[in-house]
Amino acid sequence: MATPLLRTDTHILWITEHYPPSRGGMAQSCDRIVRGLRGAGVRVDVAHLTRRDRPWGVTREHGGLLVTAPLGDDSEHALRRLWTTLTAEGVTGHTHVVAFGGVYALLAAPVLAALLDAPLVTLLRGNDIDVGAFSLRRRGALADALRASSRVCVVARSHAPLVSALAPGAAVTFVANSVDTDQWRILPSERERGAAWRDANVRPGRRTIGIIGQLKVKKGIGFFLDALTASGHADAFHLVLVGEVEESVREWLAERASSIPHSFMPFLERYDLPAVYASCDLVALPSFYDGMPNVALEAAALGVPLLASDGGGLADVADDTIGFAFPAGDAHACRAAIDRAARASEEDLAGLGASAAERIRDDFTPAAETAGYLTVLDSVR
Repeated sequence: MATPLLRTDTHILWITEHYPPSRGGMAQSCDRIVRGLRGAGVRVDVAHLTRRDRPWGVTREHGGLLVTAPLGDDSEHALRRLWTTLTAEGVTGHTHVVAFGGVYALLAAPVLAALLDAPLVTLLRGNDIDVGAFSLRRRGALADALRASSRVCVVARSHAPLVSALAPGAAVTFVANSVDTDQWRILPSERERGAAWRDANVRPGRRTIGIIGQLKVKKGIGFFLDALTASGHADAFHLVLVGEVEESVREWLAERASSIPHSFMPFLERYDLPAVYASCDLVALPSFYDGMPNVALEAAALGVPLLASDGGGLADVADDTIGFAFPAGDAHACRAAIDRAARASEEDLAGLGASAAERIRDDFTPAAETAGYLTVLDSVR
């Protein structure tokens, strides 16, 4: 995809709570988008509202500045001090302010945009709108930010009605997440590690289902486990649960350890995951609601079929062409999807995986993601 031309004076103040060295999918996405814009010639100054105990400071990165603003125990003071730091360091003159999700970024961005006399662009991730719209703590800041925004960007087409419910008339643009398939591959050594782990932990004949990320009830994990039990195919699979597992999920599995074979792995950094994906026949994403999870794109890009709901941005990625899809929260349909996965042949799975890799390679590229945001920025002046 050709990169749109953008005026060379574009200068963004990017406000976020999620940026390296913070961990997790939000930080990965933020870093990826910022690097894409900087690579396209946009100057991006990142104000990182970090929860870590770090000193205040302004440092230079390739393509812009990094303003480290620890929230500490007094977030109101931190947000007010951020403006003082920006003016004291001469970090002004921005043509755009971008809020990248999170309650404090959404709280600060409208004020800073007004002080800088710059248009506000709000980038919503899944929980920002899915949970924020119904949160006593977050809804006010979210609604204010949406109303103040010249443009709202979402990673799931289904989020547009939620935005409109809070801010009627808001201009909303869908820009999908991405994965760089030139860099995101399974190396032969990682494939060997995945096979060795599987040989040591999974009984021959069982298919592995990876469940990766923040493994919480709201992500549909308990719902999926109930559906797996009711499907009659629990013994056909071995679950590989990777990440931060909610205690209720651990307790549920402990009570049923003999009927649902499973293994736990700790939270892993992104580039430790290819060996895990290599050990999986399927990756499950049974979310009740969601953004566009990096896990879905990463697994599909590596040729792993998805067993996924159509919650949020998953509907924009997954269907029966690349896996086994079902309507979010539909227990009967989830059981049916599990049944189809259990009955699929090895050739079926290989075909689905090849289609998944092709879809990500064609439709969810960093170039397309960057082009989407460049178009938004160029339209908002």
